[in-house]
Amino acid sequence: MNLTRAGELICDAVLTLAYPQTCVICGRCVEQRRFGVACEACWSDTRIFTDDEAICWKCGMPALAQVEPEFRHEVRCMRCDSHAFTAARAAGLYEGALRESVLLLKRRPYLPKHVENLLLEAVRREPLNSSTRVVPVPLHPKRLKTRGFNHASIVAEMVSRVLMLSLDEVSLARVASTEKYRAGLDVKGRRDTVAGAFEVRHPRLVADENILLVDDVFTTGATVSACAEVLISAGALNVYVLTIARA
Repeated sequence: MNLTRAGELICDAVLTLAYPQTCVICGRCVEQRRFGVACEACWSDTRIFTDDEAICWKCGMPALAQVEPEFRHEVRCMRCDSHAFTAARAAGLYEGALRESVLLLKRRPYLPKHVENLLLEAVRREPLNSSTRVVPVPLHPKRLKTRGFNHASIVAEMVSRVLMLSLDEVSLARVASTEKYRAGLDVKGRRDTVAGAFEVRHPRLVADENILLVDDVFTTGATVSACAEVLISAGALNVYVLTIARA
């Protein structure tokens, strides 16, 4: 055990005694603060993606059947064919501990260390590992003023800092506010609400770059596809999507 890990365990023990925290899912004690609002057992019950499962190479949806490793790059779900992004990956499914971590991030600009590590593992795999510039999905200025921070920017800043990639929070802008109309819409409805919602204001910054587009949850892919469309039109070579979870 290295000194850093030993220090983390000691700090966790002290914080647990001084400020006991219960898991928001099962109510048990959270003994390691790196897990955030959920305990280690609930994290174990949450489906986390690894390099071992078969997924749609483009959108990252888990395949319904087993696929031999040499053929995994050929897996396609066909439902994401119209999306403009190159490939999308998530740390895991939007359930259990990952869901609670996303909900926490919407309230507070905080990423548990365990979530950070899962995201870094995802972005270090192919094809996201060829990214050259990190761009968070932007909020509309009115929404940003109300919330006080952009949750996608929290993830993007962490990834860019650890991987030493350029962080770009100015090139992509949201010019139409559509979030409040999104709940309950089907795929077409979500696509229609984000049509024309984004624009690239500094095309020279994204031209010839492999963009890592960052958001919290991949639901239908409509938002990140709308972002990818304008980024590619502005000259980006590829747009890879990284999210904490996917529905």
